[in-house]
Amino acid sequence: MPIEKEVIVDATPYSPSGGAVEDPRAIIAREPMGTAQLVAVAICVLLTALDGFDVLSISFASPGIAAEWHINRAVLGGVLSMELIGMSAGSVFVGSLADRIGRRPVTLLCLVIMAIGMWLATTATDVTTLSAYRLFTGLGIGGMLASSNAIVAEFANSKRRNLAVSLMACGYPLGAIVGGSIASRLLVGGTWRSVFGFGAIVSAAFIPIVWFLVP
Repeated sequence: MPIEKEVIVDATPYSPSGGAVEDPRAIIAREPMGTAQLVAVAICVLLTALDGFDVLSISFASPGIAAEWHINRAVLGGVLSMELIGMSAGSVFVGSLADRIGRRPVTLLCLVIMAIGMWLATTATDVTTLSAYRLFTGLGIGGMLASSNAIVAEFANSKRRNLAVSLMACGYPLGAIVGGSIASRLLVGGTWRSVFGFGAIVSAAFIPIVWFLVP
C-alpha cells in the first residue's frame, strides 16, 4: 500500500527579488502618515460633514414644506423616520459590501445615491413621495458613514488613528452647524427645494474628489 506524503505549501508572499513581502497594513500602522493618507482622512471628515447636512436637510426644509403643502410639521417626522431606516439599512448592507469590493468603490456608489436622492427630493410633491426619496438617500448616507469610518481607521497609523477617528466624528456636527447656516441663506432667496438642491450639488462634486484623491 503506497504511503501518502504530506505536502506543505508555503503561502508567504515574496517580492520579485526573493524577499518576503510585508503586510501593507503593518507598514501603514508603523510609519509616519504621508500626504496621501492625510488627504484621505481629510476627505473623510468632509464626507462625514456632508452626511450631517444631508441628514438634517429635512429639518432645515420642513418649515417651507409645511407651508407649501399645508400640513402639520409633525407629519414630517415620518419622513425623518424613513430616512433613519434607510441609514440603518445602508450602514449594514452597503457598508458590508465595502468588505468585498473595497471602500473607495462603495464610497463613490454612496455619493451617487446621495446626489440622486437629494435631487429627487427637489421634485417631490407630497409626503409619501418625499419619504420614499429620503429612504433612498438614507441608504447612501448610512453606507457612507460606515465606509468613511473604515477608511480613516485603515489609512491612519497606530499613533494617529484615535485622533483621526475623533476628527471624523467631529465632521458630523460640523456639517450640521455649517449646513444650517447655508440653509438659512438659501431659504431667504429661494424655497425649501434649494436646500436639497444644494445637497445634491455638493454630493456630486465630491465624486471626482474621491475618485482622484482617495487611494
